[in-house]
Amino acid sequence: MTPNHDAPIRSFLFTPANHPRRVEKVFQVGADAVILDLEDAVAISEKPAARQCVVDAFSARPDRSTRHYVRVNSVDTPYCEEDIKATVGPWLDGVVLPKVESRSCINQLESLLAAAEAEQGLPVGSLDLMPIIETAAGVESAKKIATADSRVRRMAFGGGDYTLDLNYEWGADETVLAYARAKLSHAARLGDLEPPIDTVVLQIKDNDRFLQSARYGKQFGFGGKLCIHPDQIPLTHQIFTPSEEEIAHARAVVDAFEAAEAEGSASIQLDGYFIDYPIVYKSQRILALADKLLG
Repeated sequence: MTPNHDAPIRSFLFTPANHPRRVEKVFQVGADAVILDLEDAVAISEKPAARQCVVDAFSARPDRSTRHYVRVNSVDTPYCEEDIKATVGPWLDGVVLPKVESRSCINQLESLLAAAEAEQGLPVGSLDLMPIIETAAGVESAKKIATADSRVRRMAFGGGDYTLDLNYEWGADETVLAYARAKLSHAARLGDLEPPIDTVVLQIKDNDRFLQSARYGKQFGFGGKLCIHPDQIPLTHQIFTPSEEEIAHARAVVDAFEAAEAEGSASIQLDGYFIDYPIVYKSQRILALADKLLG
């Protein structure tokens, strides 16, 4: 099954590239995208062999229902260039770049990707590049990163490294993440990117906390979640897919407004709510998203 590249990606599921059992399972849990990790989850001594694991795992699944990404090591490490050279090929949909703090990081990766694509006979620019913003410097540079002339379609937010960088206390209320989320959503809009992808939740057995975090991300305009456990996939899809109630309300808004507009009115009330053009446009956006995700 070929993935629908027009459908937004709600869930990105990480797994270490060098753990065969986890790699096998990661393709079976319904994630929109799989990220085989070469960075934090892989020891330095294991990195060369893990690169081949990425190629083998993705090559074994040419007819796929999930998109294939690799997280390489950051550009300031001695591993990044070899990560790109060894893993880029027709089996890949995109590269996840951690700890992006400037446009220079994007430019460096673009150059490496273009060379690897050419070497593999792929159209230059065909692979996606998703930067993870996870430091104070990255958050403050988000606008420049988002508005760079690059292949970047969306950014992601890494709350773990971000709170470590600033010595923040990351509680369940996630108030310390509000500034970064706002900066990323503004930057994505200014760069005309897709909605950003929200941070992981480290408490893998706390579904309530995950759902709360996902709702906060959605409130800030994010379009999905980075996930680190299979159980988080259905929870992510629950939050970032319009519900039946949301779809029904959006349809009612659009239908009522179109009827009123035909009679010369551009503002109405529906079930006690004031409806004008911004509310209608939001409802149309919900219906368009539902159509892409649900058909």
